[in-house]
Amino acid sequence: MMFDTIIYNGTLVTVDMDMRIIRSGWIGIGDGRIQAIDTGSAPPSARERIDAAGGIVMPGLVNTHTHLPMTLFRGLADDLPLMTWLNEHIFPAEASHITPDSVHWGTLLACAEMLLSGTTCCCGGYFHEDAVARAVAETGMRAVLAQGVIDFPAPGVPDPSQNIAHAEGYARHWLDRHPLITPSIFCHAPYTCSDDTLQAAKAAATRLGLLFQVHTAETCFERDQSIQEKGLSPVAHLDRLGLLDPQTLLAHCVWVDDADMKILADRGCTVTHCPESNMKLASGIAPIAGLMARGVCVGLGTDGCASNNDLSLFGEMGTAAKLHKVATGDPTALSAATVLRMATIDGARSIGLDDRIGSLETGKQADIIVLDTHAPHLTPLYHPESHIVYAAGGSDVSHVLVAGNRLVRDRRLTGIDVDAIMGQVNRIAHRIQAGEAG
Repeated sequence: MMFDTIIYNGTLVTVDMDMRIIRSGWIGIGDGRIQAIDTGSAPPSARERIDAAGGIVMPGLVNTHTHLPMTLFRGLADDLPLMTWLNEHIFPAEASHITPDSVHWGTLLACAEMLLSGTTCCCGGYFHEDAVARAVAETGMRAVLAQGVIDFPAPGVPDPSQNIAHAEGYARHWLDRHPLITPSIFCHAPYTCSDDTLQAAKAAATRLGLLFQVHTAETCFERDQSIQEKGLSPVAHLDRLGLLDPQTLLAHCVWVDDADMKILADRGCTVTHCPESNMKLASGIAPIAGLMARGVCVGLGTDGCASNNDLSLFGEMGTAAKLHKVATGDPTALSAATVLRMATIDGARSIGLDDRIGSLETGKQADIIVLDTHAPHLTPLYHPESHIVYAAGGSDVSHVLVAGNRLVRDRRLTGIDVDAIMGQVNRIAHRIQAGEAG
């Protein structure tokens, strides 16, 4: 058959159930899907051919927790505790400078950064999410995008009593509207959303069959406050409200104990781990090995640029693998293969997309990246999964495809003007900086 695209002359890291690694394999792509995977034989004809040049061909990375427009606040307020960072810097900056226009440009910048570093799908939430979704659709990325809900006046929702109606309206508008955009609803946290708001938001997500997201147990302060005011840990409190099920994604889960982990496992919830953000804000180290041992599906996220400063999942993979070794005193904790799965197939599973993306298998969407391994820091190559986690970086990504469309060619974006985007974001940043100084 004639394929639309052939990727050949590469080592295929499939991340399938058997974690197969296929040396000198090729992938045939048609109608946006992987139609064939083979090795040994000469690749057949195709309308477009991508020579992997002996590099690594692998699934696109899945960032399971981020806030795309927060690229606008990259480096704005560093080296601060979470509550000081939020209340004295981020919330005021959002109130003054988050508009549909600024959100549009901040989102485009985030997508450019992610695509150039090998992320093909992201999940997260923010305000003015309709503008976020339109910007992501413009770039060709895949995403699960949630309207943020909070019990305070917020950008785009000045009356908190309308927060659920606004979120549900956004979700209905984008439901089945675009093949690469899946809507969601995101309550900021139990300490910024009342019980009624949390339950109403979850009910709206359930009605529409969508993922419900919430920051949970990110800091020791949050856990202690919940126990003092509710008599329950944040996880136990959400469970009592009936919010925990396989369609609930909890971000962070740093301060969870054995009882909390059992609840999460029993309810089938998924978790997104953001080690660099948790380290930078001194929130702590999530017990990821313990969660996984109980069968909880854990994806990997960067969080937003205001609390991490970059959106590279390659950096996040290396950090996660090494952090949990030193935290547990066990060099076998979170192996390279385990972390690679977190950033691909387990990330896809945590957001409900594992039937479409996350591994190189026939029938799945052709969300694929190619790494150029012809470099000193990637020579020699014994174990591709170890190279991906411990040695490779986002700058090693040479080609990126989403649904078969090549969005990065030879390290350059094909569909968006990154210089124009950076220029617009810098103009917005000047206004933000002037407001901070004032």
